[in-house]
Amino acid sequence: MGTTRLPGNPPLEVALRRSARARRYSLRVSQLDGRVTLTLPHRAPLAEGLAFLREKEGWIRGHLAARIDDHAVMLGGTVPFRGRALPIVAGTGRAPRLADEALAVPGGAGAVGPRIQGFLKTEARRALAEAADRHAAALGRGYGSLTLRDTRSRWGSCSSRGDLMFSWRLIMAPPQVLDYVAAHEVAHLAEMNHSPAFWAVVARLMPDYAAPRAWLRANGAALHRVRFND
Repeated sequence: MGTTRLPGNPPLEVALRRSARARRYSLRVSQLDGRVTLTLPHRAPLAEGLAFLREKEGWIRGHLAARIDDHAVMLGGTVPFRGRALPIVAGTGRAPRLADEALAVPGGAGAVGPRIQGFLKTEARRALAEAADRHAAALGRGYGSLTLRDTRSRWGSCSSRGDLMFSWRLIMAPPQVLDYVAAHEVAHLAEMNHSPAFWAVVARLMPDYAAPRAWLRANGAALHRVRFND
């Protein structure tokens, strides 16, 4: 439906969307990226929606002010890697590498973010493939393809054809969290639901899954706030 802008300091960009299921105007401020969205009922007048938006400007700015800042990766800073804050230092060669409890990244400052992102994706594919293979073997089932994406709404999925998808940002979480998500999606190869039978399969693959599941619920949003293009 487009966007609108609230003037002020700073001006606020607001996404507009209509929903056939909405019964009233509603606002949402994303904790991941600070995006503001105004949802309008299907046939509601736009002018009334914009008046509602102006009325709630103070509420919006309050939520944005309370939001935790993004974590921009840069030389001299840190990047989450397998559950710990890894120092970022200048390196040589063609690709980032682990050295002396730090991540050495070659190239100028502008190349640091994209190169670290590439490093994390490579490490995520290796770790998730190993975990998925291990859990699938324990279950006695095979899976189709394994793809990585930067998804906001889910950490992984399993299609009806047995294809697995994971967020590469899981490599920033503690290893047991990545392992839990792999076990969760592999369990869908046996139970394509979230029934008690499904959770029994997860428990068989990873008996102590409750702790990493709780960690992801409490800390997952922080992984989405790590930025690689600043």
